[in-house]
Amino acid sequence: MLARLRSCLTTLPDARGWALCGGVALAAGALMATIGFSTGLYVLTPAAPGLPLRLLTVLFVPALGEEIPFRGLLVPGRDEAPRPPWRAIAVSTALYVAWHPLETLTFLPGATMFLRPDFLACTAILGLACALVRWRTGSLWPAVLLHGGFVVVWQTWMGGFRL
Repeated sequence: MLARLRSCLTTLPDARGWALCGGVALAAGALMATIGFSTGLYVLTPAAPGLPLRLLTVLFVPALGEEIPFRGLLVPGRDEAPRPPWRAIAVSTALYVAWHPLETLTFLPGATMFLRPDFLACTAILGLACALVRWRTGSLWPAVLLHGGFVVVWQTWMGGFRL
């Protein structure tokens, strides 16, 4: 597993891999927006202050902090699994989704939004998207950027801080 982690942290996608990541981001974003705006999880708001610090914070927690265990360690790269490793992707996504309520029930009791079914549905979509780009590119960095990007947008412009 450490060799897998080292490999995914030192590999960068080629142009085709980045293009795939863009397509996956658009598809995941569309699904998440459909859920989030229809349930009130997402509400367009004026920009929340503190964007530079938020970008730095989100890079480490949750982006790297969650991508390393859930995708870096659990999802193989294409060099390890030429066919989609559906079992690893499903386990990774399920554990990632389960992590959020566990956080609320243990050390983040104020984060009750992590218990909302709409939040968990969006979390599952994001987790699946991150696992797919991790597997297809062999790199963890697209998943880190995808994860971090969605969190920053949600917190900054779509009401994440109000929740």
